[in-house]
Amino acid sequence: MLTAISPIDGRYAAKTKELQTYFSEFALIKYRVLVEVEYFKALCQIPLPQLKAVDESYFDKLDKIVADFGIEEAAQIKAIERVTNHDVKAVEYFLKEQFDTIGLSQVKEFIHFGLTSQDINNTANPLMIKTAMEKVYYPLLAEVIDQLYSLAKEWLDIPMLARTHGQPASPTRLGKEMLVFIERLKTQKALLEQVPYEAKFGGATGNYNAHHVAYPTIDWPSFGDQFVENHLGLYRSQYTTQIAHYDSEAALFQGISRINTILIDLARDIWTYVSMEYFKQKVIKGEVGSSAMPHKVNPIDFENAEGNLGIANAIFGHLAAKLPISRLQRDLTDSTVLRNVGVPYGHTIIAFKSIQKGLSKLLLNAPKLAEDLEKNWMVVAEAIQNVLRREGFPKPYEALKELTRGKPVVTEGDIKEFIEGLAVSDDIKLELKAIRPENYLGV
Repeated sequence: MLTAISPIDGRYAAKTKELQTYFSEFALIKYRVLVEVEYFKALCQIPLPQLKAVDESYFDKLDKIVADFGIEEAAQIKAIERVTNHDVKAVEYFLKEQFDTIGLSQVKEFIHFGLTSQDINNTANPLMIKTAMEKVYYPLLAEVIDQLYSLAKEWLDIPMLARTHGQPASPTRLGKEMLVFIERLKTQKALLEQVPYEAKFGGATGNYNAHHVAYPTIDWPSFGDQFVENHLGLYRSQYTTQIAHYDSEAALFQGISRINTILIDLARDIWTYVSMEYFKQKVIKGEVGSSAMPHKVNPIDFENAEGNLGIANAIFGHLAAKLPISRLQRDLTDSTVLRNVGVPYGHTIIAFKSIQKGLSKLLLNAPKLAEDLEKNWMVVAEAIQNVLRREGFPKPYEALKELTRGKPVVTEGDIKEFIEGLAVSDDIKLELKAIRPENYLGV
């Protein structure tokens, strides 16, 4: 859409389309309708005395209101909102009209009975987030991890010069370096999955005041627990103000941010390997790398991912810092902030897909990796000095330091000449000469 303000709904709309089901204005309205309908059904199951006549034969009709809810119905609610200037009250009035059509006019005043708007918002929002996590976020994250794992297996035995502080260091295996990111992602994913999806449900200030004054013999906190858990699949916070604590949302957003940070690290590493020519990239027919330099195939997917992950983390960070703070029993700042929750998810999903695309275009340049190992024989100095330590050789570190430190080039010949001059047995010399940059790889 050329007139979209946000690239999520413009340039990248095709990449974020599946999130519209969970984070759009339409989605929020539909989930509010769902909560209101489920709440009314739960009241009927107590049953409240006035609702005894509403048997479960009506439930199919109520469920159909939710199942058939579409853009046209959402537009009706928005039209009502233009009069009420209150979005949740508009949902209530819409449902009252629906009750008139299905033969429940006599009980329609029990829609939204005893509730404040936050009882709806603070159940609809975590339900939206939970469903989006299960249906979109976790499956895409699993795809990224699986793709990395496939590459790790493919590259498991590829020797590579490591770099610490940007300098040549003890060699490693390319596949193992991918396993580093896989382990980090899986660890953080496991922590993320432990965060509960909490909901607030307890009336105007969290005490079921209106419920209790109308029906004092009903255990409303127990009802709320069962409704939130059994009807919505969420966990009800026990002691609240008018609004949710948002502590669990904060934990969730911080957990996603940690995963995003790991992926920024991955994107930067892969970008660097491309710049070192360890990877080439598949050429896509028709694509242009540079408007001026025809030869270029830029690592744009990893750059795109890094940029979008950064934006996502900035917004997730604000959500996590802002949402748990509210003046006294409530202020309205959470409402406008929470409407943006889909934005960082959008940037995160764009990044996931960019990483997948970038990884799929990588072509291993094995000769370049081998060339760098051959140019850096000084990295076997660590191996030699530790074998010499084992043999009781005096000051082995200092001997190797003298040979290698600060030298522009240390060749295979230099190393072998050094070994030949050592006062050790011929067997030890053979052992040392067998150490090469491409086989000094550890386990």
